[in-house]
Amino acid sequence: MAEHIEVILRSLMAFTILLVGARILGKQLISQMNTIDFIAAVSLGSITANLAFNTTIDIHHFLLAFFIFVFVSLITAYISMKNRKARRLFAGDPIVLVQNGKILEGNMRKMRYTIDYLNQQMREKDVFNIEEVLFAIIEPNGNLTVLKKPQYRHVTKQDLNLPAPAETKLPIELIMDGEIIEENLVENNLSNHWLFDILKKRKYKLDDIAYAVLAANGNVYIDTYRDHIVSPIDREW
Repeated sequence: MAEHIEVILRSLMAFTILLVGARILGKQLISQMNTIDFIAAVSLGSITANLAFNTTIDIHHFLLAFFIFVFVSLITAYISMKNRKARRLFAGDPIVLVQNGKILEGNMRKMRYTIDYLNQQMREKDVFNIEEVLFAIIEPNGNLTVLKKPQYRHVTKQDLNLPAPAETKLPIELIMDGEIIEENLVENNLSNHWLFDILKKRKYKLDDIAYAVLAANGNVYIDTYRDHIVSPIDREW
């Protein structure tokens, strides 16, 4: 077999087994990673990259190493689910960086966190004054969680004793890219006749619709391909 053909086949195989491994390990591996997830992701990526172009090593050796790492990742995830001490060992503990408006420098040094980076993380949480913070905690996956002091939190309807409509379901996607999502209609006891009646009342055709969704409050949001905006903003800022 020509070497370039072998590389192409190996690359396709590497992509396939990496996709299979990611599906087996779940979405956490590609979203919010803890230490074990990071190790698994780096290792699996390295193995599949070598599988794609390192033609000097047999394919079955790569496959063996790949599935060993997948198996170990599954075992550690299972142990973490069953045992809190193991979970703390594998993923680590949350660390408090700010308490009652005061920065805990000892914990900052332990996490190798700088003031600049802390301020950046705070701004991403819409916090520009550290005095407003009751607790700021760095989670095992590296995210910063912020709890503001009561006087700085957003007021809710419950705080004002205002009635709030009950919502018991998620929004339901009805149309995407001009095509009706039939399974969503069936699962929610909705009919094509009901949907076309809504489109007719709003003077739309199915081909006009880019996206339509039934909100939890019962309203149907419809976005058309033609937005009729005189001066659309399409430049970068």
